[in-house]
Amino acid sequence: MKVSMFITCLSDALYPRVGEAMVRLLARYGVLVEFPTVQTCCGQPAFNSGYWQEARETAKTLLEAFEDSDYVISPSGSCTGMIHHYPKLFENDPALLDKAEKLKSKSFEFTQFLVGVLGVKDVGAVFPHKVTYHPSCHGSRLLGAKEEPMELLNHVRGMELIPLPHAEDCCGFGGTFAIKMGDISGAMVEEKASHIIDSEAEVLVGIDMACLLNIGGNLRYRNEPIRVMHLAELLYEGVKPA
Repeated sequence: MKVSMFITCLSDALYPRVGEAMVRLLARYGVLVEFPTVQTCCGQPAFNSGYWQEARETAKTLLEAFEDSDYVISPSGSCTGMIHHYPKLFENDPALLDKAEKLKSKSFEFTQFLVGVLGVKDVGAVFPHKVTYHPSCHGSRLLGAKEEPMELLNHVRGMELIPLPHAEDCCGFGGTFAIKMGDISGAMVEEKASHIIDSEAEVLVGIDMACLLNIGGNLRYRNEPIRVMHLAELLYEGVKPA
């Protein structure tokens, strides 16, 4: 099968190690990941701001980039969720609507692909640390990626998985929301970070680097030594040779 990676803007620019961890993990199961270099932004910032025509132009690039792929995987529930909005974007363009529906059907957040498509629930990882998990809004609510991350985490050996108080609360990022409603966003992430600190976890893990970027920034501002990781990073660190 032809599996392609949609790296997303944030991971490409700031967290390329997340994509590397995904590729190396999947290689353990015989999955060779391709990377179409023509891919670009999913169009979510424009879409959320009401600039749908601009979002369509950006989305067309991804429709072309992944047209021949059997599966498209991404380290972001948020950006994968945006692809699931593509049929709405192209509802008045029958030719592109068909392409949008096909891309939606074959696009998966990383943990959903690993657990739901490959059937892998235990990668054999060992991670002897106290860990808490933040379920990002788009990943858990829009895509429904709730059980898959927990399934993978529950199989990590030596790890103490600590429940996060008020885990379902938003971290306050929300893309353009953090810019337009800065004061509210700041208060939300302050509260989220406080809950993480209260958990006494050593590591915060999630499936969306946008959320982790926001929370991690607040933790660093408060000089908290809590490590912030994407789930793919944690799993790969747990299986790679010492």
